[in-house]
Amino acid sequence: MMKKTLMAAVAVTALLAVPNVAKAGMAEAEKWINSEFQPSTLSKDAQKSEMEWFIKAAEPFKGMEINVLSETIPTHEYESKTLTKAFEEITGIKVNHQLLGEGEVVQAVQTQMQTNRNLYDAYINDSDLIGTHARLQLAVNLTDWMAGDGKNVTLPTLDIDDFIGKSFTTGPDGKLYQLPDQQFANLYWFRYDWFSKPELKAQFKKMYGYELGVPVNWSAYEDIAEFFTEHVKEIDGVRVYGHMDYGKRAPDLGWRMTDAWLSMAGAGSKGLPNGRPIDEWGIRMEADSCNPAGASVSRGGGTNGPAAVYAIRKWDEWLRKYAPPGAADYDFYQSLPALSQGNVAQQIFWYTAFTASMVASKADGNNTVDDNGVPLWRMAPSPHGPYWEEGQKLGYQDAGSWTLFKSTPVDRRKAAWLYAQFVVSKSVSLKKSHVGLTIIRDSDINDKSFTERAPKLGGLVEFYRSPDRVNWSPTGVNVPDYPKLAQLWWQQIGDVNSGAFTPQEAMDRLASEMDQVMGRMERADKANNTYGGCGPRLNEEKDPSAWLGKGGAKAALANEKPKGETVSYDELVKRWSQN
Repeated sequence: MMKKTLMAAVAVTALLAVPNVAKAGMAEAEKWINSEFQPSTLSKDAQKSEMEWFIKAAEPFKGMEINVLSETIPTHEYESKTLTKAFEEITGIKVNHQLLGEGEVVQAVQTQMQTNRNLYDAYINDSDLIGTHARLQLAVNLTDWMAGDGKNVTLPTLDIDDFIGKSFTTGPDGKLYQLPDQQFANLYWFRYDWFSKPELKAQFKKMYGYELGVPVNWSAYEDIAEFFTEHVKEIDGVRVYGHMDYGKRAPDLGWRMTDAWLSMAGAGSKGLPNGRPIDEWGIRMEADSCNPAGASVSRGGGTNGPAAVYAIRKWDEWLRKYAPPGAADYDFYQSLPALSQGNVAQQIFWYTAFTASMVASKADGNNTVDDNGVPLWRMAPSPHGPYWEEGQKLGYQDAGSWTLFKSTPVDRRKAAWLYAQFVVSKSVSLKKSHVGLTIIRDSDINDKSFTERAPKLGGLVEFYRSPDRVNWSPTGVNVPDYPKLAQLWWQQIGDVNSGAFTPQEAMDRLASEMDQVMGRMERADKANNTYGGCGPRLNEEKDPSAWLGKGGAKAALANEKPKGETVSYDELVKRWSQN
């Protein structure tokens, strides 16, 4: 299926561009400004100035037809259905904005890098690939592009410093390789209305000895999951559960783990946005180096260390004991919207990209809002595992970002760059943020329109305005080749879910396989400079005891379930507002 999709894309790209006969200009721009691009952080006059710039910059490419690719989420659906139409009417450039699953997007990116064939003129792919793009040098270095060949098509009011995910798309060399288009975090989600019920609060306090509230640690999360699943059991005549997750053997099961699950447990090292020397994948890379040194504990890594194994064990255990029947067979796309059924008390790993669907009305089948559309739930910071320590990242933040490749002809690259900037420009971005709720600009999240809407967004605005948001970050630069390594994860984790291997066995195999793949990268880098000298340089294997608790993976704790700790959600929000 993927091969057919890519072949079709190549065929489309190869077609001669059909001249766009539609009139393009300021009349069309003003129509869109007045009818669609509101609210905006810019005045209408400033919006008109930006649109005038786009019209003039696009003149050499008028009538061109370009192809771009992104994953399927509400933000990109809005771009594909609405903003492509606006861009064509204003500039005369037609954009085919294709939507595929995230795994297929990564495959397409990998294929274009491997074949040097121009499948798409631009991609929105996760900033998780920053380590790959910075090393392989197949993606366009945007810092140099904006100052050089792309200068005449770079929006003067782009304002790079306004992007809250800029640090995520910056390589070890300090250069920008990707431009954020949408951004969302994985946070803790819970039923605020249930947690506020006096009778449930009293029952929980009597049973567990502390207050029912937002869990600070995994011990409290586990207690709350047990409480609702095994003791509360039913609310308003509905069977309820204390946890939701997914376990289907598919690529998205790998992201479920690489999206900082090990780090949340405490497996990595201190440091933001990603730990050094050990990151959230368990890959070791020294602070003053760009060369990954290994994933296995025997090489100084942490992928199969005690904290990582604990993380996988808890994922499997909670899924089986506290989630609704069938959850172990859900994939990413099935599990998150399932919360709208209204039978789950909390979810430790919830992507805020799904906020838009979770604030849908009751009439749309959402049982987690009241009759006025106000959420009965809230989002809060993720709890951390027993191996976590202050100064570590606490969760994952996705930054789907525009990426250009050197294999794309310059004229097509320039036209695609214009479209990329258009959909993130200040003229457009605030309205897009309200549609998809994947905020990318400081100016947008701090706009009064979000202050007014905040009560109906379940804590999204409060989180993104809080000082805590820096503790959530994407995969970092320790990962030398994301497409090659990411595909190893889901197969091993799937073996845990099936019962074929224990968590320790699965993580031992995963760490070994990652080291084998990185070993091949090392040989390629040494022979052909494939990774610009920043490919892996694996440490020699030693007995794990030489590393455990001695600068490598953290040593096993005697007690992996300390006393549960919670915090009042209302007090938490109050603390944020005081910063």
